[in-house]
Amino acid sequence: MGDGTEHERVVRSLDELKSLLGQEIALGQWVELTQDLVDRFVAATSAWPVDPASVSQPAADSVVPGFLLLSAGAVLGRGRRGITIDLGGKLTVNYGMNRVRFPAPVYVGQRVRTRSKLVNVEEIDHRAIQITRLQTIEIEGEREPACVAETLGRVYF
Repeated sequence: MGDGTEHERVVRSLDELKSLLGQEIALGQWVELTQDLVDRFVAATSAWPVDPASVSQPAADSVVPGFLLLSAGAVLGRGRRGITIDLGGKLTVNYGMNRVRFPAPVYVGQRVRTRSKLVNVEEIDHRAIQITRLQTIEIEGEREPACVAETLGRVYF
């Protein structure tokens, strides 16, 4: 692909997955972060009543909330290329995160995408596999990423 990730591939065994440690396993498509997306995120997550008129009046340099980026994994993963992990589990869950940083701001109208690197694969009592990924959200045309997060997923058997 020329961008560090392999073309679509399905990994179905633990040994095959472990052979990918340290490698980039997915690259998402560029997604524009719109004011509408920010408005809906603020309305959905605000602990205080939000006046819709006050949110839909963006400042010239509206910054996208970091936690919107962090929670947008599904959106940023749409159309991604790379490895699909299918270990035949009964349940796959987002188990949490180890570390999250927001090195650079993202402004409304910019485009971002995510890169995923396989960091660790760990067996949990023969009943689950824990997969650690380093997720980097890149900003189109910028050197610094918007977000770098170590995410944990579990596959239960």
